[in-house]
Amino acid sequence: MKLILIRHGRTEANERHLYCGSTDLPLSPAGRAALEERKKTATYPSPEGMRILTSGMLRCEETLAVLYGDLPHSADPAFREMDFGAFEMRSYEEMKEDPAYITWISGNNEENVTPGGESGNGMTERVLCGLDRLLSEDRDTLLVTHGGVIAAIMANLFPEEGLNRYEWQPEPGGGYEIDPDERSRRAF
Repeated sequence: MKLILIRHGRTEANERHLYCGSTDLPLSPAGRAALEERKKTATYPSPEGMRILTSGMLRCEETLAVLYGDLPHSADPAFREMDFGAFEMRSYEEMKEDPAYITWISGNNEENVTPGGESGNGMTERVLCGLDRLLSEDRDTLLVTHGGVIAAIMANLFPEEGLNRYEWQPEPGGGYEIDPDERSRRAF
């Protein structure tokens, strides 16, 4: 089985350093242009014969279209980014005096639930349930998803590497080609 994970291209939230998980943003013009450029030089895996999935979020749908054109695919909400609740579309600078934000950011934000959102652990549990389902179906799959989702999957598949969530996140438009059976990977 082969599993391809691709992070969506840049959005306005990425460019402005805003927390963005459940907000359904499109790619920014610069993000779309960067994907077009990356497509010229990156070695993206062929989708031929693969099941194609996205998280269903607009930025993932648009990334799939930029990289591969109009391919038949399905959406699976198990692979959506963390819901930052009250912190959605806000920046550190904007919230650095907010007591709820200070509690979340200075505590264990993998365990702490954002007001009206979810915790890092909650997102990871949701993603890994989806991953278990994909792996049990034993089909080659190309998934266009989010940085936090990819990080959760990679940390689960390659725990011996000891990398944290931020170290596993590829650049926008980047990703991994994984053979879970062989426990091998290639970044692109």
